Amino acid sequence: MELSEILRFAAALVFIIGLIGLCALVARRLGFAAGGVTATGNQRRLSIVEVKPVDARHRLLLIRRDGKEHLILLGGEQSLLIEGGIDAPAAIALADTASAEAPAPVLQFQRIVDFIKERRA
Repeated sequence: MELSEILRFAAALVFIIGLIGLCALVARRLGFAAGGVTATGNQRRLSIVEVKPVDARHRLLLIRRDGKEHLILLGGEQSLLIEGGIDAPAAIALADTASAEAPAPVLQFQRIVDFIKERRA
């Protein structure tokens, strides 16, 4: 192989990788990467507030929908809604989740995490 062939091959490879990246960017912008139609701008109704890993197979997921929050346990063979319809706070400063001054949902969340960790031990 000559040097010109190697350079042409490298340039073609960089060009193809660039095209793949551009297609991925366009797909993400159009919402194809998320697996469905997503709202843009101020029309978003669904968001993930927090994800907390419990162990290697389970996660606690706090999602917000239309001003309500829902706590879901994901993992294993099934998902479980732990608590739904929690009023979403305007703003919470969570400096220490274990403190006695933490809001009730935070303390309940911590108790659930501790309970699942005890069951796994």
